[in-house]
Amino acid sequence: MKNFPIDTPFVYNNKIILKGNLPKDEKKRLLTALENYWDDSLLARREQIFLFFYTLKNPPLFDSVNISRTTTFMNGYLNSQGYYYPKYQDTFYIRKYRRYRRWHKKRDLQLQTTVELTIEPGKNMEIDSVYYSLLDSNLQQLALAKRQDSKLKPGGPYSKEAVASELDRLVNQYRQNGYYLLTRDYLIAEGDTTDKALLQLTIDPFELASRLASAADRRKKNPTVDVAVFQRGDYYRKHYSDSSIQDSANLKPYYIGNLYYFPETKATEIPDTLMNANGFKAEEHKSFTMFYKEGTFIDRPIRDHNYMRRGTLYNEDLYYKTVNNLSNIGAWARVDTRSVIRGDSVDFYMFLVPAVRQNITYDLEASYNTGDVIGAANSLFGIASSVTYRHRNVAKRAIQSATSLRGGVELNLNNSNNGNLIQTTQASASQRFTFPRFITPFRIKGSNKLDAMQTAFSVNASYINRRDYYELRSLVTGWGYEWKIKNRIWTYKPLNIELYALDTLQGLREAFQTNPLLRTAFNTGSVVSQQLSYIVSYPDKKNPGINNYVRFSMEEAGFLLGRFKEMQDRIYQYIKFEGEYKRTIPFRKTTVALRAYGGIGLSYSDKAKFGSTLPFFKQFIAGGPNSMRAWGLRQLGLGSSLLSDTSGSFRDRYGDMQLEVNAEYRYPLATMGSVRIGGALFTDIGNIWNIKRTESNPNSEFNLRRLGKDVAIGIGTGIRMDFSYFLIRVDFGIKLKDPARQANNGWLDISRFTWRNDEFQPIKDATDASGQRLINRNNYAIQLGIGLPF
Repeated sequence: MKNFPIDTPFVYNNKIILKGNLPKDEKKRLLTALENYWDDSLLARREQIFLFFYTLKNPPLFDSVNISRTTTFMNGYLNSQGYYYPKYQDTFYIRKYRRYRRWHKKRDLQLQTTVELTIEPGKNMEIDSVYYSLLDSNLQQLALAKRQDSKLKPGGPYSKEAVASELDRLVNQYRQNGYYLLTRDYLIAEGDTTDKALLQLTIDPFELASRLASAADRRKKNPTVDVAVFQRGDYYRKHYSDSSIQDSANLKPYYIGNLYYFPETKATEIPDTLMNANGFKAEEHKSFTMFYKEGTFIDRPIRDHNYMRRGTLYNEDLYYKTVNNLSNIGAWARVDTRSVIRGDSVDFYMFLVPAVRQNITYDLEASYNTGDVIGAANSLFGIASSVTYRHRNVAKRAIQSATSLRGGVELNLNNSNNGNLIQTTQASASQRFTFPRFITPFRIKGSNKLDAMQTAFSVNASYINRRDYYELRSLVTGWGYEWKIKNRIWTYKPLNIELYALDTLQGLREAFQTNPLLRTAFNTGSVVSQQLSYIVSYPDKKNPGINNYVRFSMEEAGFLLGRFKEMQDRIYQYIKFEGEYKRTIPFRKTTVALRAYGGIGLSYSDKAKFGSTLPFFKQFIAGGPNSMRAWGLRQLGLGSSLLSDTSGSFRDRYGDMQLEVNAEYRYPLATMGSVRIGGALFTDIGNIWNIKRTESNPNSEFNLRRLGKDVAIGIGTGIRMDFSYFLIRVDFGIKLKDPARQANNGWLDISRFTWRNDEFQPIKDATDASGQRLINRNNYAIQLGIGLPF
């Protein structure tokens, strides 16, 4: 506690108690919202220092008069939520506390005051009926057209947010049907809480009093409201001095007039000064006119993404679709618009500011994972760098081009691999072209309803050298399409070709002898496949601050070409699915992040050379900075099999199936300059498996009855340093449950904790000078990564 008053009551704590028969979720929602309505002079502000510690800074002096202001604020909020008869009871109590200050050799008296508000909201007002009374017959018809989308429904709860949402829905509906100038100012919603029983005439004063009493009792027990939406009529003219604003002009439909595009607008130019088009060359098209000086763009990208047509009713959705699609192409950094009303038409001027046409970017990535800081059995440090050249307007058609060169190494820091520091080297070169439209041999029906349409062609050549084990060369090329439907992103690649050449080295050949299953995974072949992916990100309906992310993808290889016998020995035949769900829940200063991931692949080739599993470059792996963080990269699995732990020095694991669940609690620690330092507590749960059972590798296949034994659980903590442009993190994970741990059914025995698991017997190892090597599996790992894990 800092800067607290001495010998004077000050606000030490605030507390709200909600009573009444409220649903659990509703009670939680109201409590969270009401915390924001304490009067500033009555609010104890606490700041989080570390994970479980808070400090109270500059607490306000307590004055009971401020309680009434707080109840006024809270009452206004509850009324907006449909609670019109709340009851309040306030109380406070003062705790005396003497704090001894050593340097001053005196005790200061603190009068810590806790302010408590008990609130009984009562019953939420219910909507009895909803009706529309719009003088304009067209507006009335449009209001009723999609009434099922309204949040105002008879029998539903009443709130001001629901009324506002309904008015927004109506305005959006009208602006999709030509009403360019109509705004919410022209609509008004009224709520009528009058009891219909009171409308019956009576001259008996005693009966009238009885009716009034009964109506008041019904309002408290079961409050209802009739909601009506009206057209304001002449309200706008009465309340605004601008006589040029007339209802007749604002409450009528408009048509699309002329469309003028300026695709070469400079960032320093003022759009309003360009509208007369002085000094520009004009190029007329069917639906628009393009003005240019240098001719750096042709009309094709504008023609493909202009969704407004001359002579049609103005539609605000099509207007924003045009602006957003042109912005998302990448050729233009900004799109500014101006409009001019001409009779019953609207002319639009579109000023497109080109992005930097060409640039070169450099990227650096690093990761580090280890099981021990003292002579680790597997300490890997990976570093990769790439350079990318981008051209954003190839052939003047807004085609995006990206040429990348990438190189990286994986270092074995404890030199356990024959004393070699470099364990893996990789290099790649790629070229990608993105066309801002669909390029197909036939017309796709309904494609004009899609957003951000793109056609992508890519080619990538790579080389990987896993020292002493294998050399892998690959050439991957594909042709595909990407599009959006609102917040949903679809990607379909009908043609994906992957050519691989694998050279097995001495270390891998020796690993084949101790682990024969590796031989079928490390085989040669080609992939001819098609791929489909779907991504959607959306806020939670009840709490918009919560974000959800869903991804689904699938890949099918060899189904068509595999029907030809001459191709069956050359191509892989498999089908693979992946699914991922993320949920981010923000609190006042902390965040909870959740993730669930699942993947499965099935090889259906009947050729022995391809084996019964997916090729290793398509299989799933676990461990490392972005997966099961208590395990090193590729060091978890398969299932509860021990073959990879005891078969030799090559212990990478690849599986046909993966299940993983992650949870992380993120909290702030401190701020140093512009760097925000945060912490995290996390748990990772999951493993990888094979689909088909193999006698030579027991317990490696997925079996639902053995899931409890196979599942791995890691817990840990981490530090994040956020530099705004990038984030560096270090995570420390402990294997709480390890399927390869033989004792205690895989669970960690805290009373007998050791940094290493030395359960396995010494085995011969020709690479070890002593001829004997003890397989050490560390009980923890340290991971270094860039960016958040999920």
